[in-house]
Amino acid sequence: MITHDLRVIADAALDKKGQDVVSLDLRQTGSAIADHFVICNADSTTNVAAIADNIMKEVREQLGMKPLRTQGLENNFWIILDYGHIVVHVFLTEYRQFYRLEDLWADSPKKSYSYRKPSARKKKEKDGE
Repeated sequence: MITHDLRVIADAALDKKGQDVVSLDLRQTGSAIADHFVICNADSTTNVAAIADNIMKEVREQLGMKPLRTQGLENNFWIILDYGHIVVHVFLTEYRQFYRLEDLWADSPKKSYSYRKPSARKKKEKDGE
């Protein structure tokens, strides 16, 4: 189930041109505030806002969840969407490079996501992936 949730979030980010979309599995750290982080970036504040909006829309429609908390929607430099078990970080590119969030949990398993055409998504979902 968690894999599907992460994929929905990643696809929503990629649909709006999110760059370098990754998830970190933080469960083994014992100190993280969530089980997983999803991290991506974009080159403009307009794009950062569009990515966050699309993630909230797709997660609500496909998973029936709303974020418990949000931060950064007023400036679109670093938006945080907290779904409890998953925290999504959508960065403006230079902020991601500056904060290097992945380096804080460098030992955590990391998965990278690439764009899938909507038709390929539907086929995989139909096949149970």
